Amino acid sequence: MKVKPADRTNNVQEYYFSQKLAQIERMRREGSDVINLGIGSPDQPPSENTISALTAEAKKPTSHGYQSYSGIPALRKAFADWYKKFFHVNLNPDNEILLLMGSKEGIMHISMAFVNPGDEVLVPDPGYPTYSSVTNLVGGKVRKYDLDEADGWLPDLEAIEKSDLSRVKLMWVNYPHMPTGVKGSKELFEKLVAFSLKHRILLCNDNPYSFILNKEYHSLLAVDGAKETALELNSLSKSHNMAGWRIGMVAGHSDYIKNVLKVKSNMDSGMFLAMQMAAVEALNNPESWYDIINSVYIRRRKIVEEIMKLLKCRYDKSQVGLFVWGRIPEDIPDCESYVEDILMRTLVFITPGFIFGKNGERYIRISLCATEEKLYETKNRFKSLLYTQ
Repeated sequence: MKVKPADRTNNVQEYYFSQKLAQIERMRREGSDVINLGIGSPDQPPSENTISALTAEAKKPTSHGYQSYSGIPALRKAFADWYKKFFHVNLNPDNEILLLMGSKEGIMHISMAFVNPGDEVLVPDPGYPTYSSVTNLVGGKVRKYDLDEADGWLPDLEAIEKSDLSRVKLMWVNYPHMPTGVKGSKELFEKLVAFSLKHRILLCNDNPYSFILNKEYHSLLAVDGAKETALELNSLSKSHNMAGWRIGMVAGHSDYIKNVLKVKSNMDSGMFLAMQMAAVEALNNPESWYDIINSVYIRRRKIVEEIMKLLKCRYDKSQVGLFVWGRIPEDIPDCESYVEDILMRTLVFITPGFIFGKNGERYIRISLCATEEKLYETKNRFKSLLYTQ
């Protein structure tokens, strides 16, 4: 008999996108020209100075050994300077920043460091599925809190307070929000910090989308008292076109960082030095670099908005981030079947909103991480679909 897997694997399923990417790969091997508009993986390169720093450091014989679990001082300082410049947050690079191999890793590390079996975790609906899956893996109990379009996709803290919060240990927030594209604000973060302090809940903001189609840079840690009750994740994946590099960070009070490091230091052996030196260069990009990247996304977004209109989906033009989030027409009975039908008939994959929670069931999400040529091709395929219905 085969060895039985751990019970915790019964609480999670293979990540939705893992399954769909495998399906798309099979279709492509069979000759189908599938356009993937489901994933937020930037297709533009990092800055030239970033790539040059990587190659220069990688050529040094001394660059290939184990590195510090916390990251090199130069990179922690670069993150601190970046936060000071754009978010107006003072961070001590020595003990308030921990380098991560992508912020997704940080979700697991934070959960392992603070969530005991049976502890409850507040998770947004709709929201990033990993918050729930990681909570289940560490033995926590997922407590969904509703985000609704009528309320601007913002948490109703008064409604949450009417429930029993005595077992809640941690709360995930994510602004700018994925998948809805709603911005964060100083007022929202002040309310969240006050709520967290009142109920002794560790508040965690996942903040990778601030620089995409957005000029209003907000950090949870900018709120007075936030370090006593909050952590913030960030990464270079979206902001610097470095998704595959897996470079992120978690910032907060040194006591919280120490506890996350206890977990992390038992799970990896540090990040390749050349990648860290390249990340320093990336974080020193001038603000004009972000403007150049966003000029591309602005052009792409206009085409995606045209696609949304073609599909008769309603969307909010004030969204930020790498996606357009739209509500499907009321005469479509089932979003999952609708998206699968589109894939089969047009060879275009878009994301059904149900994967982000029950409040996303009437929505779709289209990525901006495709060339204008691919987006125009998508538009033409959808026109053909509508003509043949």
